[in-house]
Amino acid sequence: MGLEKLNVKKVDKISVARFYETNRSSLALRLQNSPLGMARNIRQPALNRPGLALAGYFGYFAHERIQVFGAAEMAYLSTLRGEERRERLAQVCSDDVPCLIFSRNAEVPHDVLAMADANSISVFSTSLPTMTLMNRATIILENEFADSSTVHACAVDVRGVGILITGVSGIGKSEIALGLVERGAALVADDAVRIRNRSGKIIACAPNLCKGYIEIRGIGIMNVTTLYGYKAMRHEVAVDLVINLTKDEPIRMMDRLGLSPKKISVLGVEVDRLNLPVAPGRDMSRLVEVAAMSQYLRNSGVDIAAQFNNALHNEIARNSKN
Repeated sequence: MGLEKLNVKKVDKISVARFYETNRSSLALRLQNSPLGMARNIRQPALNRPGLALAGYFGYFAHERIQVFGAAEMAYLSTLRGEERRERLAQVCSDDVPCLIFSRNAEVPHDVLAMADANSISVFSTSLPTMTLMNRATIILENEFADSSTVHACAVDVRGVGILITGVSGIGKSEIALGLVERGAALVADDAVRIRNRSGKIIACAPNLCKGYIEIRGIGIMNVTTLYGYKAMRHEVAVDLVINLTKDEPIRMMDRLGLSPKKISVLGVEVDRLNLPVAPGRDMSRLVEVAAMSQYLRNSGVDIAAQFNNALHNEIARNSKN
């Protein structure tokens, strides 16, 4: 499927049960109360620390986010007594709150557990420090909620530059990717590439079953980590350049200077695009590697084509005066 017309998967909610089962190990989560709250939904890819809410200010309470209780929240909660404490906890445990997480192995107060059970809200504890939990969980949720799609392509990491290689079936995408791996690049995905818009950046990865595998016609399926070691594979890469392999476009018709890099919209993000014709005798892996290095320089503020063009105009100006 071409990048211009993608079947985009949009996610507007995930269940607390899915969040817990998928990330219980990486976030060191432990359920502290009844599992009834597992059916609730998380609708925002962010977390909230309810310090202001516990202090009685609910004007900007992010009630649709996971609520995280760190050392500061626990310290303030310990100062609340009687009816005031009950009212604050009742408001924090509102209908829209997905779940509560207590960091640093904090002992969850009995009245918090009782209030959460009464409202069918799951309560978790974790050994992680608060900021570590916030950072990890935010990345996880951004991935879960990101617009995504699957494309027929290859994704490689060439010296830190993410390259998405597209083209019709049989044009040589996998062979080029293998050639790049032999030159020190890392394979991200072959044939089926999952892409997602993560905070305005296109991230490419492979389906879990296909990680590290590449298919070469006439040879079969190979595992690049078995052949070249673990350095030959990356789990994901940010796409800096889309290289589209073509057969029908004559080389003489191609842009020879590269003064006006073309763009392509991928999941709403503008990404640099390069059309690269396939022809007998062309070392395509080397050309893709050179394109990656050129993209690295462009990302660093060095535009070789513009430098040459400026030098050419200066030379023409000098000659016109003589």
